[in-house]
Amino acid sequence: MTTLHTIQFNLYPQDNERLQNLFGWHNEHLEQIELRLGVEINARGFTISVTGLGDRLVKAEQLLRDLYEETAAETLDPQKVHLALHDLGLDEVQAMTVDQKLIKTRRKVIKTRNANQAQYIESIQQYDINFGIGPAGTGKTYLAVACAVEALENEKVRRIILTRPAVEAGEKLGFLPGDLSQKVDPYLRPLFDALFEMLGFETVERLIEKNVIEVAPLAFMRGRTLNEAFIILDEAQNTTTEQMKMFLTRMGFSSTAVITGDITQCDLPKHQKSGLRHVIEVLEGVEDIGFTFYQAKDVVRHSLVQKIVKAYDQYDRKNAANSTRSS
Repeated sequence: MTTLHTIQFNLYPQDNERLQNLFGWHNEHLEQIELRLGVEINARGFTISVTGLGDRLVKAEQLLRDLYEETAAETLDPQKVHLALHDLGLDEVQAMTVDQKLIKTRRKVIKTRNANQAQYIESIQQYDINFGIGPAGTGKTYLAVACAVEALENEKVRRIILTRPAVEAGEKLGFLPGDLSQKVDPYLRPLFDALFEMLGFETVERLIEKNVIEVAPLAFMRGRTLNEAFIILDEAQNTTTEQMKMFLTRMGFSSTAVITGDITQCDLPKHQKSGLRHVIEVLEGVEDIGFTFYQAKDVVRHSLVQKIVKAYDQYDRKNAANSTRSS
């Protein structure tokens, strides 16, 4: 028989605004935690009671204390609570192990949120060429940019180069205003956003002016040799096989390259094979190249994103099985 237990603890310092921040609008944060951890939370002022299974109680107390500490500096919302819950484990409640990695930049410290992210960072630190492959929301690009900023600040590289293939995902580049650089800017916006968060807008603008940070479409990489650089190729599923080979052979001395993409979201014409899918086959078994494959459970965005990714995966597997039987 399953035995439920109850623990009780107090939150300090006692501040009514922080307590309301912790609980959320109409206690929505508490309900979110209850649903995810399978516990019941009751509060009488700053005295919190949690009822549930033994291992869940420890995690619930840890989470509530950590979130209450965060209320001193920021306003909580369901997304922040979701990410805090994610740190405990997606499929089952478990503490982050020693596998957790930290990326330290001057403006912030970035923590990995699951084992795959930790393995990804470890691989980037170990190998000169790395691939991060998986669905949206797993942190592939964000963590790669964080590693690039850390390497630049620690003077391990002299510049950061960010690139993406300018493949149209239903929209036509020709109809966008401005020159080629301005047309491509929307495609590079996720990379800019990560840089702004880690370095600040003015610093990024200054480093771009000095060419310490270069953001360019993949076509601009042809014919170059990139030394002492941290190079990130994002949205690599939209490279052709020729473009992927071209990019990988740009590597110079003392450089690191990270290639990210989601092979399920390719915008190339149907008859054209993705360079990312192809390179997985070509480089299989090649030493000193790192591959990290993310799954739906690694998604760290809104919890619905994880469910959507899983639903698409199941749909694709079902269709593939039906196609095999019909042929």
